[in-house]
Amino acid sequence: MEKKELINSGKVKSVFNTEKDDEVIIEFRDDMTAGDGARKEVMDKKGAYNAVISAKIFNVLEENGVETQFIDLPEVNVMLAKKLDMIPIEVIVRNIATGSLVRRYPIEEGKKLDPPIVEMDYKDDEYHDPMLNRSLIRALDIATDEEVNILAEKALKINEVLTEFFKDAGIILVDFKVEFGKDKDGNILLGDEISPDGCRLWDAETLDMLDKELFREGKDSEVMDAYVEVYNRIIPDDEKVI
Repeated sequence: MEKKELINSGKVKSVFNTEKDDEVIIEFRDDMTAGDGARKEVMDKKGAYNAVISAKIFNVLEENGVETQFIDLPEVNVMLAKKLDMIPIEVIVRNIATGSLVRRYPIEEGKKLDPPIVEMDYKDDEYHDPMLNRSLIRALDIATDEEVNILAEKALKINEVLTEFFKDAGIILVDFKVEFGKDKDGNILLGDEISPDGCRLWDAETLDMLDKELFREGKDSEVMDAYVEVYNRIIPDDEKVI
């Protein structure tokens, strides 16, 4: 496996071409950002923990019928993945009302959402990821109605699988965001990452936060302890690599 030219350098990951046209290398950096990148810090081994957590979650999802771009984890902070043409939509699934949802709507903090709420946002920092509806998606020409249905169905399937997976680890999956892309054959696959960067995770007993929200609230000293706690709970001892 050899890195070729850099395709994209995002806020926390860098994506490189490989010698194969249909594969990429995703490097998870130690950067931590908030506010569309307005606030940045570097946290030791953060990239490695997110990469290993994401790899584990992708494997669990694959075992439960959700296709992902994940191929292998040759290094603790490096993922080999199928090359996808990413759809610029963030799909958000909410199981408990908190965060921006209760700031934007008259919904009680902590309310259990049954069925879960599925939101779709336009992934673009310049526009601050505004919420989409089907009409806007058509106008932007970023997905068909059929593809929107597929994104929602896949996101709910991911929620079903991961709710139980985290429950077994004593963690509540409050909400999460995912991204999808199309492979060389036009199939829609789960891409990017699923980690404490893009999920709200609460300890099932104490309701303590175990995710990036700690950084957003300025509790920088607690962030990596939370990420390590998630890693230790979901990665079996014989699979630990950090």
